Amino acid sequence: MYHNRNLHKNGYSFPDLIGSSPGLEAFVIENPKGEQTINFADSTAVKALNQALIIHHYGLTHWDIPEGYLCPAVPGRAEYVHMLADLLTNSNQLPEGNAIKLLDIGTGANLIYPILAHQIYGWSVVGTDIDRTAVRVGRALIEMNKVLQKGIQIRQQKTPEHIFTGIIRENDFFHISMCNPPFYANADEADRATQRKKKNLDYAGDARNFGGQTNELFTEGGEVAFLRHMIEESEIYQQQIGWFTCLISQKDHVAFAKAELKNRKALDVQVFPIHLGNKRSRFIAWHY
Repeated sequence: MYHNRNLHKNGYSFPDLIGSSPGLEAFVIENPKGEQTINFADSTAVKALNQALIIHHYGLTHWDIPEGYLCPAVPGRAEYVHMLADLLTNSNQLPEGNAIKLLDIGTGANLIYPILAHQIYGWSVVGTDIDRTAVRVGRALIEMNKVLQKGIQIRQQKTPEHIFTGIIRENDFFHISMCNPPFYANADEADRATQRKKKNLDYAGDARNFGGQTNELFTEGGEVAFLRHMIEESEIYQQQIGWFTCLISQKDHVAFAKAELKNRKALDVQVFPIHLGNKRSRFIAWHY
């Protein structure tokens, strides 16, 4: 079930989307019920749909990503942002405006979380990435879209062995951080997940329908190793980030993260479920 502020909770209006992004029209088909849709197993169609969603709903004039880079599913990404706003809500007042500072770890070439957070709530966002191409493309998107120029900046993480170190500066303070980490331990795991998705979509093609570079999909040690690393570094920066948050793809890894945070004496740990159709996910939030 979508968040009540999620613009995509009632599905897609393809005529409106095509009006804002005409390139989508070539990919629109009818399902057995006679309803307009796209082939979600086709990476080109998925990109065209999400491009239209970003342009139509979030005020951009241009959005694109390099071939092979991760294409975000905008409705689900918006869900995470809305739930962060709920986490920050105080006295029934939504946290809006550029005084709210967000740090996005692993922004990617798509820049999706900074775009959503800034365009929905007006937050000031610092996005980070280790990938030079992602950083270059993200900065180009900011240059091409005037609405983003005062609220988003990108910092390159030049030491891939770190997450916060090398990014957070001496006088920085962020109300909240977010991260959609690489979930897999290696390419084989990522490919097996792709095969499962393609089977569900009845698709025999070779390409991932969502794309993704190596650093976007997998990391040494997988999700558990990434979570351990993030939690370790979070303790160092507890005075400069109000809430730390991170998506967790595997439900079994939640207990591990909670145990790690207990060992480091986190003051408050919360887990928020995300249910979108048949997909089940969650993010963990903590502060010291």
